[in-house]
Amino acid sequence: MFEQTFKNIDDVLWKEAGCSSELDYAEQSSWILFLKYLDDLEKEYEQEAQLNEDDYTYILDEDYQWSTWAAPKNDKGELDRDKALTGKDLIRFVEDKLFPYLREFKQSAENANTIEYKIGEIFSEIKNKFNSGYSLRDVLDLVDTLKFGSHEAKHELSSLYETRIKNMGNAGRNGGEYYTPRPLIRAMIQVTKPVIGEKIYDGACGSAGFLCESYQYLRYDAQGNSADLSTDQLNTLQSKTLYGKEKKSLAYVLAIMNLILHGVDAPNIIHTNTLSENIADVQEKDRYHVVLANPPFGGKERSEIQQNFPIKTGETAFLFLQHFMKYLKAHGRAAIVIKNTFLSNSDNASKALRQELLENFNLHTILDCPSGTFLGAGVKTVVLFFKKGEPTQNIWYYQLDPKRSLGKTNPLNDNDLKEFVELQASFAASEQSWSVAIASVDKTTFDLSVKNPNKNEEVVLRDPQTILDEIAALDKESAEVLDVIRGLL
Repeated sequence: MFEQTFKNIDDVLWKEAGCSSELDYAEQSSWILFLKYLDDLEKEYEQEAQLNEDDYTYILDEDYQWSTWAAPKNDKGELDRDKALTGKDLIRFVEDKLFPYLREFKQSAENANTIEYKIGEIFSEIKNKFNSGYSLRDVLDLVDTLKFGSHEAKHELSSLYETRIKNMGNAGRNGGEYYTPRPLIRAMIQVTKPVIGEKIYDGACGSAGFLCESYQYLRYDAQGNSADLSTDQLNTLQSKTLYGKEKKSLAYVLAIMNLILHGVDAPNIIHTNTLSENIADVQEKDRYHVVLANPPFGGKERSEIQQNFPIKTGETAFLFLQHFMKYLKAHGRAAIVIKNTFLSNSDNASKALRQELLENFNLHTILDCPSGTFLGAGVKTVVLFFKKGEPTQNIWYYQLDPKRSLGKTNPLNDNDLKEFVELQASFAASEQSWSVAIASVDKTTFDLSVKNPNKNEEVVLRDPQTILDEIAALDKESAEVLDVIRGLL
């Protein structure tokens, strides 16, 4: 229904000089989609108020409401071309009036959990990149045809938006930061089994894939039908279940919009550098029942950031792992994606973290993911599943093998992970799975390397075309970096 509209929007953005990448497409369409969503939401609230014979006060002043500046209508319900701004007049209004007005909500909002605060936060973090008011007018006209009112409409729009985020991931390294394969996320959720009444957290939420899929898991059954939830449960799911933090501006905007399209009206996403928090200050009220995350790895954090953690390391992923361990409630469950080298690294931080996991957490499951699981990323990863408050006795390993090379045209799917989820429930042994007693683990190295006893590990030569594709991708990334540097000179 809306797929062609999204394609038409992309066609306009592709021709717009101010938008040069999939990341720009996502950012610029997101702020426009958000304002259209807000207008539909306000109209819904107004109708509810009228049914209850109450008055409703719009969040936005009339001059800044969608129906005033973006899509003024005539008596026939058609776009009033005499009142609709376009060209330079439209760009001036957006940059000189609309954005400054919306940014003010961050200061005037009662607290960070209100829709008013989200408005101010979003428009404090992004800029209009449209150079042409005619291109912007075309996008506004297209977005105005989208309706957010029904569950069916939101479902289709959320699916299209997910595809947009996935395309960002496929577009290159930077976009890949925001996308974790949804089949992997769903398997992680199925193992941790969150329930309504529990608080779910992702402190490196990116585009909020883990939180969106958690909402779907709790809101709908396996067949996609609405779960039988009470009004109190629905309210709890909306406002007291899903929590996230995100450092990067674009990812923050994507997370807010993604959750909104999945049905969460005022997402609990905070725009902050998670690692700037000293974990020694964490109190019980700050903790969560379930942590699901794919923290960034490969980054190097400054020494002042490292002071917030007992195990000092510059590796971003290791700091996030400490953060998540601290933020779990007693008996809380976590599923964390991390580089597979974490299991065997000989540096002091890696060994100390593994020792902490084994002695104070039940690291019950390690999922070994194949190359190509994360598109555009040349590293192998594992997923650590652990529970807080009890030492590890045995670790159950599963070596995921889809029996094919994974790539853009052949990505990971739900069926690939079906056996893992089924066998994990009872820690069953198979050709792909086995258990290791912690008593047999070396207490000086705490090496937890994946070593399948059912297979003779052979050196597997990589497909030449895969290697060439990765080289080409790296060359492209290098060229983009050089272009940015030239632009700064």
